Amino acid sequence: MPRQLHLNAFLMNTGHHEASWRLPESDPYAHVSLAHYVNLARVAERGTFDSLFLADGPQLWSNLAQRPAGALEPLTLLTALATATEHIGLIATASTSYNSPYNLARKFASLDIISGGRAGWNIVTTAGAEAARNFGLEAEPAHAERYARAAEFLDVALKLWDSWEDDAIVGDKAAGVWGDDAKIHPPRHQGTYFSVGGALNVPRTPQGYPLLVQAGSSEDGKVFAARYAEAVFTAQQTIEDARAFYADLKARTAAAGRDPEHIKVLPGIVPVIGSTQAEARALEQTLEDHIVYTHGVDRLENLLQLPSGALELDGQLPADLPPEDAIEGAKSRYTLVVELARREQLTVRQLIGRLGGGRGHLTFAGTPEQVADAIETWFTQGAADGFNIMPPVLPSGLDAFVDHVVPILRARGLLRAEYGPRTTLRERYGLPRPANQHVSPELATV
Repeated sequence: MPRQLHLNAFLMNTGHHEASWRLPESDPYAHVSLAHYVNLARVAERGTFDSLFLADGPQLWSNLAQRPAGALEPLTLLTALATATEHIGLIATASTSYNSPYNLARKFASLDIISGGRAGWNIVTTAGAEAARNFGLEAEPAHAERYARAAEFLDVALKLWDSWEDDAIVGDKAAGVWGDDAKIHPPRHQGTYFSVGGALNVPRTPQGYPLLVQAGSSEDGKVFAARYAEAVFTAQQTIEDARAFYADLKARTAAAGRDPEHIKVLPGIVPVIGSTQAEARALEQTLEDHIVYTHGVDRLENLLQLPSGALELDGQLPADLPPEDAIEGAKSRYTLVVELARREQLTVRQLIGRLGGGRGHLTFAGTPEQVADAIETWFTQGAADGFNIMPPVLPSGLDAFVDHVVPILRARGLLRAEYGPRTTLRERYGLPRPANQHVSPELATV
């Protein structure tokens, strides 16, 4: 079949634009409404998206005045959404810094079984002192240490998901034999960060293990992605940067001994859609007009690790900002924001406006045809395997994309018209079911 787009719906309360909750149409309580997320999941499924995604972090972001804060725990919410949908993949963020492998592997295995093979894990290492203090630490661990812990965490999780062979359950009522203990393989892992003895208490799942997603674009992040990730959520502002990232990550994946086709690169895009370009620009301006810039300054100073009061709204970023190597937080997002401000000579006010819709992801305002053109260009010119669709306002932005952009993509042969016979999230992403590491390849289920 011709190559087709992979689309993921990144769902965030009232929308990705920080001022979306202030629009008359928005429900300020949507972030804790199951009905809101059920509706969004069903809209994305109507658009034949591969998956939907819920971000998460183990802390309450400061400044409740800015936008709806807090969120339902994503694995719990996705379990509810699994019963309200039939096809769409269900991806949740979960931190390797503030979880244990056994509990998290069990939760994702349970979601995969309940959903019939639609679970995905966005693997993050969690930057920020706020989260660290919630888990008894005075400061966040160093960037390199977080990724070293993440690698061991994932190795243990893979051992746990493989601790049951696929045919460990016998179910022989006549013989009185329910299962075969010879097909259970406890990890007995002793490592730098974890010690895990016993097998998982959940059988091997429909996918073997969930789709593995990663979202960091730092050097450590790219090394980790090349080794483990099967889909990568990334942020680039230009097609040139996107093509460079795409080529680099595919080459790293091949160098790691993996098939580059088994890692899908999905840049984020915030589509502001209008029936005319003027209408799209007007919606974009309405959102920007509702930004409270004092909130934006606080957030930008935190990202850039500057003291309070260091930025002036109508001035530019300081000339002496530290290099990425000196940053222990979100390294790649730091670099993206600084380069955007320098490249376009933006004032702090202008930069906050640019970041208000997608926090550094590409924001594109235009007609459905123009949005489809941009997606097709990036997809066909070596910049993406698909996109992380980030509607600025929910539910209207997702409705507009599904109702008006999706039909164009289908007409161009870039997107499926229906889900078809493939049922698991891995199959939708063109990935094989992983062989159990305890079974010889010729006997493994693929």
